[in-house]
Amino acid sequence: MGWGDAPPAKNWRNDTNHVAEILCDANLNIGIIYTSSLTRAKNTGKFYADTLSINHIQDTPALNEVNYGKLYNKSKKWVKKHVPDHKSDPDFIYPKGESFSQMKTRCVAFIKSLSQKHADETVLIVVHAGVIRSLISHFLKLDYAKNLNRKIGHRYIGNFIFDSKGNTNYKELGNQSEFITAGIIKG
Repeated sequence: MGWGDAPPAKNWRNDTNHVAEILCDANLNIGIIYTSSLTRAKNTGKFYADTLSINHIQDTPALNEVNYGKLYNKSKKWVKKHVPDHKSDPDFIYPKGESFSQMKTRCVAFIKSLSQKHADETVLIVVHAGVIRSLISHFLKLDYAKNLNRKIGHRYIGNFIFDSKGNTNYKELGNQSEFITAGIIKG
């Protein structure tokens, strides 16, 4: 859906309630929430802040989904037919937009800054599937081009744990992503 505003996903309330239950059960002691600056992520972040009694929430364009530029309102079917590099070449720059690699660079830089700024805290980030694919690919050192199409559902919860040496421990708490179901990484 890119950078434009969109209505909530079909089962938004059920999905967010499910994720909130898992987060409560995991007892993560979340201190702050960061979201993209897109309305759909901000609304979801606000829901979690209210539901989990988290007082600090911030949004930032650094966590926005890829900017599809002029292709934003085109259907997925149209894009697949007319833009052969869509989700196959991470360096393809969408007209008046950005590439997946550019999005990855901005998101990874922001997450690295968060891991330093909030070194001993648990931070919840509410982002989009493209951002999640980029973070998993980067921090788990996976080939990004091969993973641009991995499925990430609305009930996904990725738990990235960064240590002081920059190592990353990763597991999934919610519904598994295709990274796990396809055997790309172990669950």
